[in-house]
Amino acid sequence: MAPSLSTTVAGVQLGCCVYNASGPKSGHISDLTNVGKSMSGCVLSKSSTLVSQAGNAFPRLKKIPFGKGTYCPGSINSEGLPNSGIDYYISESVLTGVAATKKPYIVSLSGLSVTDNVTMLGKVAEAAAAHPGKIAAVELNLACPNVPGKPTVALDFPQMEDVLKQVLSHEGFKASGVPLGIKLAPLFDAPHFDAVAKIINSHKDRVKFVVTTNTIGNCMVIDTETESAIIAPKGGFGGIAGGFSKHVALANVAQLYKRLDKSIDIVGVGGVRSGEDAFQLILCGAAAVQTATTHWLEGPGCFDRIAGELAALMGKKGYASIKDFQGKLKEHDPKQRKALYDPETEKTPLEQVKDAASLMGIALAVFVVLCAVFSPCTVFAELNALLEC
Repeated sequence: MAPSLSTTVAGVQLGCCVYNASGPKSGHISDLTNVGKSMSGCVLSKSSTLVSQAGNAFPRLKKIPFGKGTYCPGSINSEGLPNSGIDYYISESVLTGVAATKKPYIVSLSGLSVTDNVTMLGKVAEAAAAHPGKIAAVELNLACPNVPGKPTVALDFPQMEDVLKQVLSHEGFKASGVPLGIKLAPLFDAPHFDAVAKIINSHKDRVKFVVTTNTIGNCMVIDTETESAIIAPKGGFGGIAGGFSKHVALANVAQLYKRLDKSIDIVGVGGVRSGEDAFQLILCGAAAVQTATTHWLEGPGCFDRIAGELAALMGKKGYASIKDFQGKLKEHDPKQRKALYDPETEKTPLEQVKDAASLMGIALAVFVVLCAVFSPCTVFAELNALLEC
């Protein structure tokens, strides 16, 4: 029997533990239905604001090649939350279109003020009442670093606490029964993990999942030839994602898994290009994983590929479900290889055996040709002389 990739996030059943992050290719109904038709476990909307906005100036999203030896390419963006506005993402056409794919639909919110967030939650509650079962959850993005003049709420802990209190005081949204999760910015210091976990745990009756981590903000990539930043907004500063963020994401998932109440699910995001990437985030404690850069570069077919690779890896290890290894990261094993395997620059033992066999075949062919031209005794004599040298 094939391993099961099913999971639950905030009580919502997902047939596959891999799905799209809120980002590129999640802003239009065609994007959302394409995700829904893939192996993605659910469909997550673009982070919406109260009214539609065009976002920052172009170019604002660029791929960053890592060079030889790197598995997942990186990206930098300062999109500035371009989106069609909350009314579009909870409209009848979008809700019906996504529902037709039979995948749960999660609405992402990223208001420019706490008042906007509260207002949008009211709209979500009304839409959920008008279209029962078509909005599975809300992901409240408190981590966007790319809106000029707006601070990253998730890195200002007193502000984060205040925002959550105001958001959770909305009686209409509370009565709707729609689960709420929050998207966090990357954290780097133990006291910060402690502070964030304390805030979230104090609202464990309402905050049912966290998504970690958003892009690493205020980064820069420079083009040496033109001596300029590769994106235009904010003087070239943007959020780094993709392969650059994977190891930060692994650490954030592992740190929060140790600190958050077990009733709060964790969704890991950052650098997921392969089934192995997804496996590692789940091993650190994630109940599900998202991908953004790979989805942008590869399209929705990436969900089928990643899911297939994850299932194959689980089968190889003898795991029947993700619960078999979720949150079971081990301490360092002194028996592990001295260097991590790099698929771009190294070869597996099987590949090395194949190469050795090829070389032996070439050597044998050369020997046969030499013996055909010269006598075997002469060939052996020459080889013996070479070996003595």
